[in-house]
Amino acid sequence: MSPPPTASPSGAPAPRRRPAWAGRNYTLLTGAAVITNLGSHGALIAAAFAVLEAGGSGGDVGLVAAARTLPLVLFLLVGGALADRLPRHRVMVAANALNCVSQAAFAVLVLTGHPQLWQMMLLTALCGTGTAFFNPAAEGMLLSSVSGEHSNRAFALFRLAVNGAGIGGAALGGAMIAAIGPGWVLAVDAAAFALAGALRAFLDVGHVAERAPGGGLLADLREGWDEVRTRPWLWSIVLQFSVVVAVVGAAEAVYGPLVARDRLGGPAPWGMALAFFGAGTIAGALLMMVWKPRRLLLVGTLCVFPLALPSAGLAVPLPVWGLCAVMFVSGAAIEVFGVNWMTTMHQEIPEEKFSRVSAYDWFGSVSMLPLATALAGPAETAFGRTTALWGCAALVVAGTAAVLFVPDVRRMTRKPPPPKHPALPTAAPEAAPTGATA
Repeated sequence: MSPPPTASPSGAPAPRRRPAWAGRNYTLLTGAAVITNLGSHGALIAAAFAVLEAGGSGGDVGLVAAARTLPLVLFLLVGGALADRLPRHRVMVAANALNCVSQAAFAVLVLTGHPQLWQMMLLTALCGTGTAFFNPAAEGMLLSSVSGEHSNRAFALFRLAVNGAGIGGAALGGAMIAAIGPGWVLAVDAAAFALAGALRAFLDVGHVAERAPGGGLLADLREGWDEVRTRPWLWSIVLQFSVVVAVVGAAEAVYGPLVARDRLGGPAPWGMALAFFGAGTIAGALLMMVWKPRRLLLVGTLCVFPLALPSAGLAVPLPVWGLCAVMFVSGAAIEVFGVNWMTTMHQEIPEEKFSRVSAYDWFGSVSMLPLATALAGPAETAFGRTTALWGCAALVVAGTAAVLFVPDVRRMTRKPPPPKHPALPTAAPEAAPTGATA
C-alpha cells in the first residue's frame, strides 16, 4: 500500500502524484516498458528494411524474423521456470543486457558495411533469446505488483502507456529509416534496452513470499503444465493464438514491408499504419480503464476477430488511409482482449506460478510463428501474395470462431473483490469454471 500523502506547509494534504494502487514496482515497470517499446517498435521495421537494403528478398526477411522468434519457442519454458525460482527482476535485467548487446552489434554491422544474412539471423536470434527469458519474468512481476481490486485499471493503464510509446516508436522509426537508414534505429533500440535494464535493477521483490524448495526444473515445468491443462479456457485460447499470432506475424513482418515497398511508397507509410495500430490500442486501453465486462473471455474473444482486417487490407490492397483505419480498429479490439486476458490470469492463477503459466502462454502463442514467417516467402511464390494474405485473414476468423465452442470461454466471469475489513473473515472464493481458485 502506498504511504499517505504528506502535508503541505499550509497544513493541507499534498496532492498525490499517482494513484494509490500504482506503487513503486508498478511505476518502474511501466516506465521501463515505455522506454523499450519506443526503441523496439522502430527496430522491428528497421530489421526488415536492413535485410532489403542489403539485397535480401522477401524470403530473407522471413528468415530473419524467424530467427528472432525461434529462440522464444526453445527457451520460453525454461525462462518461466527460472523466473518463478529466481528473483524476477534479476532475470529481467540480464535479459535486457543481452538484448542491448545484440542490437548494438546489429546496428554496427548495418552502419559500417554490408551485413550478411547469417550475421543478421544470429544477432536477431540472440535478441529473441533475451526476450524468451524476459517475458515470463516481466509478466509475473507485473501481475504481482497490483491488487485484485485494481487489476483491470492497472493493466489497462500499463498497456495504455506501453502502446502509446509504440505509436511514437513506430512512426519515428519509419521516418528515421527513410531519412538516415535502419542502422541508427537499431542503435537507439540498444540504448533503450540499456536504460530500461538500469531502471528494472531497482525493482523490489521483498513483497514476494520466499519460494519453497522445488523438485528441480522439470518438476517446476510439470507444475506449470498442470495449471494449463486443467483449465480448458486457458489451453484453448493459447492454441487459438498459436494460429493467430503466426499468421498475423507473417503478414506484418514479411508481407507488410513488401506491400509498403511495392504499393504504398516505402517504409514511412508502413510505419504510419503501425502507428495507427498503436493509436487503436490506446483507444482500447482508455475504454478498459472504465469498462469492466462481466464475461471476461467471451468479450475478449469476440474482439480477436478484427485481427483479420489488416491482412485483408494488405491483400486488396487498401490505400494508406484505409490501411490505417483497419489497423486502428484491430488495435483497439486486441487491447480489449489483452486487458481481459491479464485480468483473468491475475484472478485465476496462483502468484507463485505466474511466470510458469505465462511461459506456457507465450510458448503456445509463438510456437508456430517461426515456421509461419519462414514459409511466408515460399507461400508468396507458390500462391501469390494476395492469396497468402487472404489465407492469413481466414485462419484468424476460423481459429477464433472455434474457441467460442469452449463452455469455459463463454462462462468465465469477473469475481468481486474480497472484503476489505480486516476483522471480518475472508469468504471462500467462488469456484472458477475450471476448478481454479483466485
